[in-house]
Amino acid sequence: MKNKLAILGCCLFGMMAQAQVRVGFESNSQWYVDDNKIKLNEVDAEDRFRSNSYLKLDYDYRKWSFGAQVEGYVPKAIMNYAPNFDKVDFGTVFVRYNDTDAGIDITGGHFYEQYGSGLILRSWEDRQIGINNAIFGVNAKFKPADGVRLSLLGGKQRIGMGFDLSGSYIFGANAEIDIAELAKFEELGLTLGGSYVGKKEELIEYKEDFNQGLNKLQNAFSTRLGLDYRDFYAELEYVYKQKDALVETATVLGFNRQAGNAALLNVGYSQKGMGVNFNLRRVENMAFYSDRELTGNTNNQGVLNYVPALTKQYDYSLQNIYVYQAQYQMNVFSLTPKLGEIGGQFDFYYNFEKGSTLGGKYGTNIVLNGSYWAGLKTKSINNNEGLEAGFFDFGDKYYHDLGIEVRKKWSGNWSSIFMYLNQYYNSPFIDTKEDIVKSHIASIETTYQFGNSQSIRLEGQHLYADTDKKNWVGGTLEFAANANWSVFVTDIYNYGNDDEEKRIHYYNGGVSFTKGTTRVAASYGRQRGGLLCVGGVCRMVAEAAGLTVGISTSF
Repeated sequence: MKNKLAILGCCLFGMMAQAQVRVGFESNSQWYVDDNKIKLNEVDAEDRFRSNSYLKLDYDYRKWSFGAQVEGYVPKAIMNYAPNFDKVDFGTVFVRYNDTDAGIDITGGHFYEQYGSGLILRSWEDRQIGINNAIFGVNAKFKPADGVRLSLLGGKQRIGMGFDLSGSYIFGANAEIDIAELAKFEELGLTLGGSYVGKKEELIEYKEDFNQGLNKLQNAFSTRLGLDYRDFYAELEYVYKQKDALVETATVLGFNRQAGNAALLNVGYSQKGMGVNFNLRRVENMAFYSDRELTGNTNNQGVLNYVPALTKQYDYSLQNIYVYQAQYQMNVFSLTPKLGEIGGQFDFYYNFEKGSTLGGKYGTNIVLNGSYWAGLKTKSINNNEGLEAGFFDFGDKYYHDLGIEVRKKWSGNWSSIFMYLNQYYNSPFIDTKEDIVKSHIASIETTYQFGNSQSIRLEGQHLYADTDKKNWVGGTLEFAANANWSVFVTDIYNYGNDDEEKRIHYYNGGVSFTKGTTRVAASYGRQRGGLLCVGGVCRMVAEAAGLTVGISTSF
C-alpha cells in the first residue's frame, strides 16, 4: 500500500512539475459622495459603495488548458454597468486542447473569437466599458496544411452573469488561405479569407403579421483579401447580412425587413522614418445582435459584431468630450432617419532625423491625422417602411477631425508633446442634442526625468467651442518619486458654460504604487458625465464624485 501511495505521489508531483498555474486578480471600487455641484439621483444614491472584482484562474498541463473567471459586483456594479452584472458568480469557464503539431485547437465552454476585422463576428471582454460577449459552446480550429486555417463554432452568447445566455444559437465558420505561403512567394504576401455567421432565433409566435417574411435563421457572409508587397499593404473586406426585422428603442417593428452590408478598405505604405495609412469604410444597417430585442441597448450586450469608430483614439481629456460613435444602426422613425455611415480616416507620420534642421540633436516626430464621416443619403422605400441609398451617396455630414502632433526631445532628460485638434460634431445625428459643435483644442505636455525612475510631467489643455457647453481649460501635474510610487492632480474646468451654475471644476487627485505585476491606486475627485470610449466602442457614464480604489495583480 505504501508503495502504491509513493508511486501515486511521484506521479502527481511529476504532473505538477509539468503544469503551469496562472492567477490574475483585479478589483475596482468606488464610494460615491454628494458635493455642492454633483448629487446622485435617488436610485444611484441607495448604494454609495460599489465594486467590480475579477478573479481569473488558468491551469495548463501539456496540451490541455483549463480556466475560469469568477466575477463579483457587490453590493452593486459600478454606476452605468449593465444591471444584470450582479452579485458573485462564474463569468466564464473553459477547457481547451491545443496540439500545434497536429494543427488542432478545440475549446469547450466560454471563448472569444474574431473573424476578419470583426465586422461579421467579434466576441471580446473589456472590463473598463463593461463588455463581455463571450460565446458558450465549442470553438474548433484546424490547420490541415501549411497556409490553410479553418475554424467552426457553435453556441450561445453570454448575456449578463454566469450562465445567463442569449435566446438564440450562434453558428460560425471561417477559412483563411495564405496563397503566398502555398505558392512560395518571397516578397509578395497574398491572403484570402471567408466567413459565415448564422443566428437562429425563435419567432414571436403570438404575432402572426410580425412573422411574415421573417426566418428563424439569419445568415451573414463575408469575404476578404489581403496583399502586401515590400513597403505597401492593402486589405479589402465585404460583409453581407440577410434581411431581418428592424428594431428601434428596444421595440421590434413587425413590418420592416431590410438587409445590411459593410465594406472596409485599409491601405498603407511605410518605410524607415515615414508612413501613411488610409481606412475607408461604408456601413449600412449592420446592427447585429444575438437577440433582436437587445439591438441598440446602451450596455453593448448581445453584440455579435464589431463596428468601432474609425477615428484616432485621443489621449487627453478635452479631446474626448466630443468623441465620435460609429453610426451603423438603421433608424426610420427618429427625427433624423439614418441607414448607416460612409467615410474614412488617415494617418501620416514622419521622423526628422537627428542632426537635421528640424530634427535637431535628438530628432523630431510629427503625426498628422484626420477623419471624415457622413450619413448615407437615403430615400424611403415601401411606403416609408424602409430606406435605401446608392453605394457612394454621401448624406449629412456627421463628424470630422483634423489633428497635428509634434513630439520633441530637447535633451536626454526633457521631452515635450504639442498637439492641435479641430473637430466638427453634428450632435442632432450623433447623440440627439440640438447643436452642431465646432471646436478647437490645443494641448501641450512636457516631461522631465530626474534619473532612471524619477520624473515630473506637466500637461495643459484648452478647448474652444462655439456652442453647447463652450470653453474648457484643463491641466495635470504628475510626479513619479521612484519606480514604485507616483502621485497626480488634475482638473478640467468648463469656464465658458452659459449657465454659471454648471461651470464645474472636475478635479481629481491620487496616488499609485506598483511593484512587479501588482498595482494599487486610489484617487478622489469628480467624474465628468458623457461618453467613455475604448478602442472606438463607447458607453455613457454619469456625473459623479467620490473615492476610487483599484487593485490588480497576477502570478
